Amino acid sequence: MGEASGNPSKGRHHDAPSATGIASPSGKTLPSTSASQASMASTAASLTSTTKEEPMGPDRRTTVTTPGQVSKTGTAQDSQGGSPVGSVTKREDYISWDDYFMGVAFLSAMRSKDPSTQVGACLVDTENKIVGIGYNGFPRGCSDDALPWARQSDGGFLDTKYAYVCHAEMNAILNRNIAPLHDCRMYVALFPCNECAKLIIQSGVKDVIYLSDKYHDDAIMVASRRLFDLAGVRYRKHTPKVNRITIDFSSA
Repeated sequence: MGEASGNPSKGRHHDAPSATGIASPSGKTLPSTSASQASMASTAASLTSTTKEEPMGPDRRTTVTTPGQVSKTGTAQDSQGGSPVGSVTKREDYISWDDYFMGVAFLSAMRSKDPSTQVGACLVDTENKIVGIGYNGFPRGCSDDALPWARQSDGGFLDTKYAYVCHAEMNAILNRNIAPLHDCRMYVALFPCNECAKLIIQSGVKDVIYLSDKYHDDAIMVASRRLFDLAGVRYRKHTPKVNRITIDFSSA
């Protein structure tokens, strides 16, 4: 009875090897080589199992997914290649390409110094890349304060802006970053005048998308359409999918 509750090294198996190790002279049990290896293998297997099953991070990204797949971002997908499992889907209220490029034209127009009419133009290639932007204003090097901005004047043509201003279409073409502009399209707020139509045709632009044609019956607009039709330049009125695009710098 006394030996059973005392030091185990004093028991009747003091000199016999234990089931998992070998008794040392000090009475401590040392693990045998095979027992140690078995223990390490068991631990490694446990760790491997944990790595496969435990989610990594709050968005539950995984390193192994069976039987599904793992997307490029590491989010598990179902085996049918459908929507990512447990992921956030894309937003659906993004603007269309046409609204985007017309919006760029309108934003460019805000740079115009013209007090009565602000017009912007945006040139886009076949890969939906912007290749030119312009707005109406006086030529480079000509002071905005030295020339008239009036639409009409008792002094005649030379005292109006029309003798000096460069239209948005012209500036967009001259500011382009590629040459030529073959098969590009132009987004502009107002239907181009006959002078801009000549530049558009000569530059290689094949599509004109405009928002307003309020001067439709003016002679210069009639001439513009005639030129476009003969040259094979397509033109169409833009119908926005959204009525307003807001730029809020405070949301950054």
